[in-house]
Amino acid sequence: MVITKSRIFLGATALALSTVAVTAAGIHFSRSQAHIQNSPKELVDEVWQIINHQYVDTNFNNLNWQEVRQEYLERSYTDQEQVYDAVREMLEQLGDPYTRFMDPEEFQNMQIDTSGELTGVGIQIAKDEESDRLIVVSPIEDTPAFAAGILAQDIIQEIDGTDTKGMDVNEAVKLIRGKPGSSVILTIDRQGTAKDYEIVRARIQIHPVRARVSSTPIGDVGYIRLTQFSAQASKEMRDAIKDLEKEDITGYVLDLRSNPGGLLYSSIDIARMWLEEGTIVSTVDRVGEQERKSANNSSLTDKPLTILVDGGSASASEILSGALQDNDRAILIGTQTFGKGLVQSVRRLGNGSGLAVTIAKYLTPSGRDINKEGISPDFVVELEETERKKLQSDRDLIGTLDDPQFSKAIEILGQEVRAQKSLVK
Repeated sequence: MVITKSRIFLGATALALSTVAVTAAGIHFSRSQAHIQNSPKELVDEVWQIINHQYVDTNFNNLNWQEVRQEYLERSYTDQEQVYDAVREMLEQLGDPYTRFMDPEEFQNMQIDTSGELTGVGIQIAKDEESDRLIVVSPIEDTPAFAAGILAQDIIQEIDGTDTKGMDVNEAVKLIRGKPGSSVILTIDRQGTAKDYEIVRARIQIHPVRARVSSTPIGDVGYIRLTQFSAQASKEMRDAIKDLEKEDITGYVLDLRSNPGGLLYSSIDIARMWLEEGTIVSTVDRVGEQERKSANNSSLTDKPLTILVDGGSASASEILSGALQDNDRAILIGTQTFGKGLVQSVRRLGNGSGLAVTIAKYLTPSGRDINKEGISPDFVVELEETERKKLQSDRDLIGTLDDPQFSKAIEILGQEVRAQKSLVK
């Protein structure tokens, strides 16, 4: 099966607000499957077949996958919800929080309109294996969750009083979502301290790129903040760089903090805008075959570049920052990234439900597998809690000299600018 670029994504976290665009793609049943068609077991086998042919781990987490199929097809199912529960139970045995089933409502909620208008609180969540609860990958900027002070790596203990211990991500998403104007209370565990956050749900218009010219001690600098790798991100990034190149800027600061990822092709397109040549990323599938993506001599600028990252910088953010770091094109500043190095394909199933399947892992140009490890910045700059709260309470300070990580980026950028000028002479 040919996987088209619109069906490959990296923001492999389910959400309280969907940010992943997917394309429908059904499954054709073989003759051996004909006996279960038009029965509740059809969905079970459809999911099993996809995992059997596409899942990245051919050992299936040390399971006898054929026996698993037999077990779940021998069961009796009286209604669709039983089937859905069985499919989720079957997938849970793989031990992969990113391979997940979505019922028709969940799958529909996952798909976003090209306008980018969304409804929710604005957080991406995943299952935290250590606590068996939900972890915040990242709050999305300009959303109710961000304004309320939710941070990357926060553990969600309760949702409106319901304990999240052992809770499925999809179930959590259902509880967090709701009508605009209604509220949800998230009990957050942050470094051992629990606190309730009441968040009002809203309709959210997302533009992934914001850019401006910043006046700094080293001269005017192009500051670009990228909040997610959506379908619109490539065009907005291209427009931003072209506009900034018309200004007399000395270099760039690219802010990927709290960027939870998104579409694979978007990260590759954007990397090519900064990198003239070299490998961007390689993906390794279940049989070890590599597909390598490289720059194509189409960069828009060669001016010095620094990149801001933190624990909320995940998947596609890590592809971009890892590519530019490994190719000595950019210097990374901030804190360790999230560590999400797996690629999913999203499939529409026969009854309108959906399945996200981990089909590959990705490696940075130097061959780094960053899954569960993350990318280490070249210069570590931690934010004190008082500094973090200050930036959250006054977001106009983000990307200014009152932002300690941005300030360090300007310092390092100044060194790079001077070094580049000396080479020219």
